[in-house]
This record gives sequence, C-alpha cells and structure tokens, in this order.
Amino acid sequence: MHCPFCRHSDSRVVDSRTTDDGTAIRRRRQCPDCNRRFTTVETATLTVIKRSGVTEPFSRDKVISGVRKACQGRPVTEDALAVLGQRVEECVRSSGSAELSTHDVGLAILGPLKELDVVAYLRFASVYQAYDTLEDFEAAIAELRAERPPAAEEGTAVPAPAPAP
Repeated sequence: MHCPFCRHSDSRVVDSRTTDDGTAIRRRRQCPDCNRRFTTVETATLTVIKRSGVTEPFSRDKVISGVRKACQGRPVTEDALAVLGQRVEECVRSSGSAELSTHDVGLAILGPLKELDVVAYLRFASVYQAYDTLEDFEAAIAELRAERPPAAEEGTAVPAPAPAP
C-alpha cells in the first residue's frame, strides 16, 4: 500500500478491525519512511453477471430498489427493506463465489421477501420467474397456501371448545 503522504511503496499495519456490519476490514497503517498514519478500508467485491453477459458490482441498494417496486402500496417499512437487503447480501456472500448471476441474486431475494410480504413476493416472483398465464399465478398461490399452517389463513380461525357444564 502506497503512503498517501510521501508515496513510499510500503506501509505497516498497526491495527485491524472489522466494520460494524462485518463486510469490510478497517486497517490503520503507518509509513516506515515518513512515520505518518493513515486508514484503509478493504472490502471483498462481488460481481453480478447479467443475462447480456455484462458484469457489474453487486449493489445492495439496487436489490432494495427492485424489491421496493414489488412492495409499492404494501405495509413494508424502509427499515424492513434495509434488513432484507442486508440478508440478501449476506446470503450471496456466504455462497463463497466472487461472481454470481442475476438468477442467483433473484433466488436470494425470494426467501426473505416471502417472509416479509407474500403479496410483494408474488409480484416479484411473477416478473423474476416470468409468469405467463393465470395458471402460473394459481400454482404459486397454491404453493404459498400449502406452506402456511391452516390457522394462519384468514377466516379459518379454530373456535374455542365450549366449556363443560
């Protein structure tokens, strides 16, 4: 690492710490030539390969803006979207791969979005999985209903047993 003050070609690491969210390392360095200290921040880059073959850096903000469109008009807060973005980034980083496809990112979004809001999930999935017919929507809704416990569905509350005389 070059010293930003004297441009010496080497530096010594004095201290290393991870950032608050754990996605970067903050290093305090000292130049052996001029003895001045400076800080560097190191992050691992994730590259997303788009369908066209173009690559771009992974962006948590881009994930959140895409999900925000699916959540339009739904009771989803900005804080919930931020948490979802963090979960998606953690998921794709945990894959261990430096390059991932847009398909991989989409799969990482679907799980947390389903937990957050099923209507937004259906909206996102309809675009992401290219639903073409009503049957595609019906199959997705049937799958969501099958995953939910019966008492969780609206209007199907189990009545309490009558007290014994």
